Amino acid sequence: MRALIVENDDKVARALRRTLQAERFEVERVGTVRGAVSAIGHSEFDIALVDLGLDDGDGVEVIRALRDYASTGIIAVTARSEETHRVRGLRAGADDYLVKPFGVAELLARIEAVSRRLRVVRSVPSVHGTVAHGELVIDRDQHRVSHRGSPLPLTRKEFDLFLILVRNVGVVVERDHILDQVWRSTQEGSSRSLDTHMASLRAKLGTAARIRTVRGIGYRLEPSERSGG
Repeated sequence: MRALIVENDDKVARALRRTLQAERFEVERVGTVRGAVSAIGHSEFDIALVDLGLDDGDGVEVIRALRDYASTGIIAVTARSEETHRVRGLRAGADDYLVKPFGVAELLARIEAVSRRLRVVRSVPSVHGTVAHGELVIDRDQHRVSHRGSPLPLTRKEFDLFLILVRNVGVVVERDHILDQVWRSTQEGSSRSLDTHMASLRAKLGTAARIRTVRGIGYRLEPSERSGG
């Protein structure tokens, strides 16, 4: 298991390194946005702890860069306890957050929770352009979703919307990311369209998939029971 620590406070970084190494993680530590982007580019990580307050920029930039690597769990770390700062990290794509000061037990518990969700994501089978989610089969080449062998009448946007959620099972996908990827726009009209398409998608999927709304942030597709979630 490999961990990336993005932290500009040497004392905090040393403590985190000791804790993770005791848990048999291979640890790489950087203290800047630039260093983090470089590390992400040349190595794969199972977990990343990202301080939001870095000397050369905002840790949110690092989180956004990490979101391109779906197999990396991201925990935002901040000394600021205000809700707005926590929400910024989650909206950028963090899977969870920690507020300084925090204890070793809390740190390890949150890492385990994020890692457990990612194990579900990694266990989703993908063969010849198809992805399974419970009794649903998503054919990416044909842009088709079937349930127990019967195709569901999804529109193109509903298909694209569901595919994004399937690729991030158990992880909150922010509204802005969905709008950018599916609508190529974050304008108010597109946001209202997202709400409409989400309601239609849920109705067509029925009980075959559970899509949760995370108020003010986005949506999360719950792991299917068949995937071990």
